[in-house]
Amino acid sequence: MRIGMFTDSLAGSPLEDVLEESQGLGVRDLEIGTGNYSPAPHCDLQLVLRDRGARAAWLRQFEQRGLSICALNCSGNPLHPDDAIARAHDAVLRATLRLAGMLGVPRVVAMSGCPGTPGGSSAPHWSAGAWLPDYDKIFEWQWSERLLPYWHAMAAFAKAQGVERVCLELHPGMTVYNTYTLLRLRDAVGPIIAANLDPSHLFWQGMDPLAVIAALGEAIGYVHAKDTIVDLNNRALNGILDSRWLGRPSEMPWYFCTMGYGHDAAFWKAFVLKLLAHGYDGVLSIEHEDPLLAPLDGVRKSVAFLNAVVPA
Repeated sequence: MRIGMFTDSLAGSPLEDVLEESQGLGVRDLEIGTGNYSPAPHCDLQLVLRDRGARAAWLRQFEQRGLSICALNCSGNPLHPDDAIARAHDAVLRATLRLAGMLGVPRVVAMSGCPGTPGGSSAPHWSAGAWLPDYDKIFEWQWSERLLPYWHAMAAFAKAQGVERVCLELHPGMTVYNTYTLLRLRDAVGPIIAANLDPSHLFWQGMDPLAVIAALGEAIGYVHAKDTIVDLNNRALNGILDSRWLGRPSEMPWYFCTMGYGHDAAFWKAFVLKLLAHGYDGVLSIEHEDPLLAPLDGVRKSVAFLNAVVPA
């Protein structure tokens, strides 16, 4: 098991500085954002895709420092009900899969997408429950009419590029966001669909990452290393479904934090061992989204923390 980093964590730094910092920290595996929700600060996707010389020069910066690209990340919403947005996100996903195939990068991190409603809408509709009659049957319509047809076709496209796994982040707001929805899509489409297991999103949903690891097993294709603080007082007032995110941390029921600041070393040791026990021996990719620590400080602290809990 290796410590890696999603370079969007240092989005304000140029690629050369990020690579130097990674080398100094002993982080050899890097996840690169290529677009959609990623601002893609360290990869000009279209340039490296079409220009062999530019691609070789870009890769040389990694190779000269003994660094490798372990995954490409293009998380977005290719099922957006606005056709222009959906087409743009779909195009980035396809381009990223093509680039991954060219580079021999086996994993692409993405999101399942979230469509609108049967009657048409301009914004996605996250149908997480049918507690009221207006929401009834929207979830199943989204699966049968949008999600399954799209991912059957996209899985075939990914295979044609030589990509081993499309790792979907279990992210609320997306149709695939928990254990049940990931396994449902994987059962329908095939094992090329896997989970990008980001425990930070499991914490605030009230899920137990250790139980999720055991349930997903070989369906885990990639792992983000990110922690979450749950403020029990604020949660007691408003629950976890607070529309003010990202608001003032002092008022929020939860917010992302640097590794070890939300859950202690004992938990993360158990997390790592549970992954190993269920067959995952890949990269733990640090993703810094802590609103209280500067990115470089957070990344450095996360690397030091993980070095103490990951078996050598």
